[in-house]
Amino acid sequence: MFVRERLDDVLSVAQLRTLGARSGWLLESPDTIRVGFGRPVATLVLENGITDPSRARRELAGLTLRGDDGPSGSGVVAMGSLAFNRDAPGVLHVPQYIITRNAEGTWLTRSDDGDWRHFLDDQPAPWQEPQMARSVTYRPSPEEYAHHVAAAVELLRRKEIDKVVLARAVQGTVEHDIDCAALAQRLRVREPSCTIYALPTSDRRRFVGASPELLVRREGPEVTCHPLAGTIAIPPDVDPGDYHAWLLGSAKNLHEHGVLVDDLVTTLGGYYDDISADPTPSIVKLRTVAHLGTWIRGRHAEVDGAPDALSLLSLLHPTAAVGGLPRVAAYDLLRRLEPFDRGHYAGPVGWVDARGDGEFWIGIRGVLVDGADFEAWAGAGIVSESDPIAEREETRDKLASVLSSVVVDRI
Repeated sequence: MFVRERLDDVLSVAQLRTLGARSGWLLESPDTIRVGFGRPVATLVLENGITDPSRARRELAGLTLRGDDGPSGSGVVAMGSLAFNRDAPGVLHVPQYIITRNAEGTWLTRSDDGDWRHFLDDQPAPWQEPQMARSVTYRPSPEEYAHHVAAAVELLRRKEIDKVVLARAVQGTVEHDIDCAALAQRLRVREPSCTIYALPTSDRRRFVGASPELLVRREGPEVTCHPLAGTIAIPPDVDPGDYHAWLLGSAKNLHEHGVLVDDLVTTLGGYYDDISADPTPSIVKLRTVAHLGTWIRGRHAEVDGAPDALSLLSLLHPTAAVGGLPRVAAYDLLRRLEPFDRGHYAGPVGWVDARGDGEFWIGIRGVLVDGADFEAWAGAGIVSESDPIAEREETRDKLASVLSSVVVDRI
């Protein structure tokens, strides 16, 4: 039995972020912060990944809630980070305590009458600055990555697939254990338009990042997606207007983006009565890069007839933004050209509640932390017009941007 109550006192967002990032579950969008803490009182196991979420759905729906009314996502909520591989086993946790704060107010959902405030009071403020890297290794090397892109372009030119996203990683070590709270705080300042996430992973690491990309939001009969594809790096200390204009006029980037949007609209159209997408993409501004983004919205005629959030994950992930098209052929190509398992990179990060509502973002622009060890990934969308060197440099810029919150060295 869970109890939800509205809190009259104003809790510090900085304290909530610190608690969630360091030892709990944190999802902080520009308008809502959701923090889970304490022990997990329920673990929803997805034995076959997101391909079959039925058991997890039933277990979550069986958890009861009483107390004050609250908005979607302020009750019994399961939170977590899932793997990129659709078939990989995953878990979502229902924390002992969950605090949700937005413009409408603050709610606490708890599984017991314990003293939850000490979790906040016992947290020292984050203070750690980026550190010098003691070791750095690329997987694959920059030269190997460019070669993989060239091989993919040849297949694309033969029209075997429409698009594939190839990723690479950098692993390293710093001198002291990384404080995930300090990392989350820096990301919040640097990327105010992103959703900050800090979540435990199935391999006992923590995944901390700033995702600009909403994979799917489900609220009753309504669904929302905000896919991103098409990227340009923005040099420091310049007016970004010319770069934004170039991106909006780039045939290669517009094609890459259009393929993604068309696929999502087609997929959702099989389950929703009314689907609309922005007629043209807009610029999504980040600190060092800009993306093309399009809002997609759908509505089901029956309030209870829409797919729940976990079913939508099964339908949509991986999108063309992180996998490719056609989905099966692109995934097979990834297995051939990417010699390493992506793990949680580009997998869904988010929450789902007992009513089936939920929000999941794509787990990109993040760092996997294990003590003093770190790992980060970046990918680039490859189409038939792609240049291998340019795509390699795009991933370098993305990796450098993400890791600037961890290390002071230039990656």
